[in-house]
Amino acid sequence: MPSQDEKGAPGGPWGSGAKPDSDIEELLGEGQVRLKQIVPGGGIRPVILFVSLGLAGVVAWTAYYTVPSDSVAVVQRFGRYIKNVPPGLHFKLPLGVDVATIVPVKRQLKQEFGFSTAGATDPYQISRDGKQETQMVTGDLNAALVEWVIQYRISEPVQFLFDVREPRGTLRDVSESVMREVVGDRTVDEVITIGRQEIETEALTKMQALATKYAMGISIDQVQLKNINPPEPVQGSFNEVNQAQQEKEKLINEARRDYNKVIPLAEGEKDQRIREADGYRLKRINEAEGDVARFSALLSEYIKAPVVTRRRIYIETLQDVMPAVRSKIIVDEQTRSILPLLNLDPQKGERP
Repeated sequence: MPSQDEKGAPGGPWGSGAKPDSDIEELLGEGQVRLKQIVPGGGIRPVILFVSLGLAGVVAWTAYYTVPSDSVAVVQRFGRYIKNVPPGLHFKLPLGVDVATIVPVKRQLKQEFGFSTAGATDPYQISRDGKQETQMVTGDLNAALVEWVIQYRISEPVQFLFDVREPRGTLRDVSESVMREVVGDRTVDEVITIGRQEIETEALTKMQALATKYAMGISIDQVQLKNINPPEPVQGSFNEVNQAQQEKEKLINEARRDYNKVIPLAEGEKDQRIREADGYRLKRINEAEGDVARFSALLSEYIKAPVVTRRRIYIETLQDVMPAVRSKIIVDEQTRSILPLLNLDPQKGERP
């Protein structure tokens, strides 16, 4: 039967008669043999040195980070927000204790709807559903394919990262919803022609209001409509209607041009003739009034001296008539003979 020492004392793993030092040495010897088998030709010190250097490199590699000039870094410690870090070289707690997320706050980003730019790296920029997200119904129950693009910036990095799940995807949904609402309030002619600027302005206002309400941390700079076309099955007929409307507008513009060319000319001629008639009327009235005044003055003089006045009228009449007569023959009343006169005709060589 075994003794108390062989079973083991309560104070230790070995009994009082055991040799613990020798057993430990044996265990260490076996461990060194196995380590030499794993790492042949060396010992434990090189491995520890190698592991220490590797750990130091990992710590150094994860202890610093660089923030670009157009971005800021949002630092989290064990997942909790700590601070925003400006551009430049910075240090943080290594080994994943601090995590720095780069957010491009000064870079203008964009999202495209209905088309995709070649070489785009942002998955939220390119169109997701292609033609489906561009199919819309206008206010007059017509269908249209509306392509547009929005340009935005990240104004609040903390809200952008933590307040909304997938803010870029939410922005796409908000933009599509607002654009359908705005287009649905207008006719297809307004959407395609005269209402584009108004649609862009109203859509920008509503998108920004929703982005602020949802605390997405996004500032929308511009909403721009691109191609707006009818659905493909009716596109040919729609183009014919547009051509007819353009032809109509062309004919109306030509008619207005001819109208503006002819009517003002006729109006000018009418005004000119009216002014000429008014001038002639005033001239005749003034001449008549002058004749009346002269006749009245002559009548008063005739009443005073009839003989002298009659003689004067006769002489004045001859002064007006005689210069216009080229051939003059004067006959003496007594002798009934022609009186000789000096040739006073300005044309030489002619005789009366």
